[in-house]
Amino acid sequence: MEFRFETEVRVRFAETDAQGIAHHAAYLVWFEMTRIDYLARFRGGYPELRAEGIEALTVEAHVRYLQPARFDDRLTIRCACADMRGARFRFDYAVERDGEAVADGWTRHACVDARSHRPTRVPAWLAEAIASSEA
Repeated sequence: MEFRFETEVRVRFAETDAQGIAHHAAYLVWFEMTRIDYLARFRGGYPELRAEGIEALTVEAHVRYLQPARFDDRLTIRCACADMRGARFRFDYAVERDGEAVADGWTRHACVDARSHRPTRVPAWLAEAIASSEA
């Protein structure tokens, strides 16, 4: 997979377990941080979606841990958005330290009306911006 967006994170002490290894749940937080940064490039990103009465719910997540990350490691999280159909879309992620794979994964999302929680299409402005960015 080709990743056209990345962000940096530094493993905080609070994100590690008793063995000094980044806790498995921290990866989902890093995925979310990267996803929000990715979307922020497009007309206000996630806050704009919410202002329009749309929520982008996470409906499924997967992480594959390849090697441990530790306190103070500087990690690069790469992401790409794909498989956008109607209300649904998917983000793929690669976590690297100094160019070496640490983890990878994906999250699936669905846009819903904020009041009714009924599925609603990804807004055209966002779908077009993502398609252009990923082309």
